[in-house]
Amino acid sequence: MIPAAPQRRRVTRVAVGVLIRGDGCVLLADRPVGKPYAGYWEFPGGKIEPGEDVDAALERELREELGIDIGRSVPWVTFEFDYPHAYVELQFRFVRRWRGQPHAREGQQLRFVDPSGDLPQPLLPAASPALRWLLLPPVALVVGPQGLPAGLAGGKVSCRGRSNGAAGMMVIDADWRTAGQVSAFAALRADPTTRRFLLLASGPGVRRVNAADGVVLEASAKAESDREHGGWRGVWVGCVAELEAASKGGCDFVLIRSAALAERLKARPASLPAYFLSDTSCDPEGVGDWPGHGCWIDLRSVTEPAN
Repeated sequence: MIPAAPQRRRVTRVAVGVLIRGDGCVLLADRPVGKPYAGYWEFPGGKIEPGEDVDAALERELREELGIDIGRSVPWVTFEFDYPHAYVELQFRFVRRWRGQPHAREGQQLRFVDPSGDLPQPLLPAASPALRWLLLPPVALVVGPQGLPAGLAGGKVSCRGRSNGAAGMMVIDADWRTAGQVSAFAALRADPTTRRFLLLASGPGVRRVNAADGVVLEASAKAESDREHGGWRGVWVGCVAELEAASKGGCDFVLIRSAALAERLKARPASLPAYFLSDTSCDPEGVGDWPGHGCWIDLRSVTEPAN
């Protein structure tokens, strides 16, 4: 007799609000007594009712839980998590504007926390990756081994990050097998203009760059790193299959190359932070209204200005 195939558990869809203050702190709440994981800290939100869209569900839940009315919420990430009491699909959305002062209406504790600082414990398991991802800046500049072109280093491309994190992310794309490139990276690391950036290396031979804050790999070479650097790990993706492989492979974020994939993810976010391609007119003040995590700007072909 052939045993019956295990049935997939019923999926409970949940709208999750990431309320971000102007100083970059985010709101967490502990789960009240009587609920599973009572006392664990999580992002506010709740179940999406049948026929309800996630935007409306989040607006309703935050009014019921916190007594606030939110402005527009922005899709960030969506992933599934298997708890003993429920299998949930968590649809995270950024909320940067709201009316009213958040206050506990269901007996929970509330606290605005700096994701880079001390966090309340214990954390609900699904909250942990989201809090780590919030340390990623919203703008990634992709440059050659020379770093920012001289005409832009003075601020023509602003990349102000979250006030509690790095000023921005710089992805240095080079062939690290070439003599002198690793030394060029070390010079960038010592440059005062890049000191507050996360500096990530990308390109062939990336394992040679020990001073990097992480790596960005081609999807076909993702296994090359296996977290040897111990830092951030991103992946270039251009199709759904590459995105799914990155999501399953323990990566921290993806940089989207394909316009078609970008449009798809605007309707249904990726399961990890996604950066969408922009141009040098990208205004970081408006990045918060982008779906996904933010944008990446390709500066590899920007020429130096004439003297």
